[in-house]
Amino acid sequence: MSDLGTWAWIALGLAAVITGLSKAAVPGGATLSVVLFAAVLPARTSTAAMLLLFIVGDVFALIAYRRHAHWPTLLRLAPAVVAGLLAGFLFLAISGDATVRRAVGVILLAMIAITLWRRHRQDRADAVAPQRGGILLSSTYGALGGFTTMVANAGGPVMAMYFLATRTQVQVFLGTSAWFFAIVNLVKVPFLAGLGLFTPDVLLMDLILAPLVVVGALVGLRIAKRIPQQLFDRLVIVLTVAGAVYLLF
Repeated sequence: MSDLGTWAWIALGLAAVITGLSKAAVPGGATLSVVLFAAVLPARTSTAAMLLLFIVGDVFALIAYRRHAHWPTLLRLAPAVVAGLLAGFLFLAISGDATVRRAVGVILLAMIAITLWRRHRQDRADAVAPQRGGILLSSTYGALGGFTTMVANAGGPVMAMYFLATRTQVQVFLGTSAWFFAIVNLVKVPFLAGLGLFTPDVLLMDLILAPLVVVGALVGLRIAKRIPQQLFDRLVIVLTVAGAVYLLF
């Protein structure tokens, strides 16, 4: 931590605020937090540091949206997510920082392309009912969501693409996401601890940044109910593309 300069701390502080904001209002915004942390810290270190801050944000997301979750969706995703988490753990254990970043960037861009293509087809076919996705869709997004959240805390955009593909409304989107990541992030803790990524420096850094996550979450809770569905969808897509391109290049 002593090696970090002023601008590095400013970037980390901004990422902490965005983390809270994304948990409470704009899930795709979490990608920017991942990008800022990865720009300042080694990729594996940033994964551990971001995880603890995400857990702080999860608390506020659950307080606000816990009653809006769609549990059949969570249960449908669970088997594939577990498989993705295990694959991500193995990948993280053997891969370097550059490989981790590029792999996640490729996956995110692929998910965006697939989601936009599906939505275009649905629009032309007069759409499908919300919450409908099928086993193949939930298995694909679930596995990739588990993988990307384990290796780089970048599962948010993947799952956001899934909820957009199934045309989930804002409140249900936020409630289901809140429970999904609250559970998944807690499951990830012993895995990353086993890799020795929770160093004293990481824990101290998160202790300093955690209050900024709280600030971002409180702001997010105030604006979430005012965001129109169409604007919400576009924000998620744009933020995801921006973060994926940065991680890739």
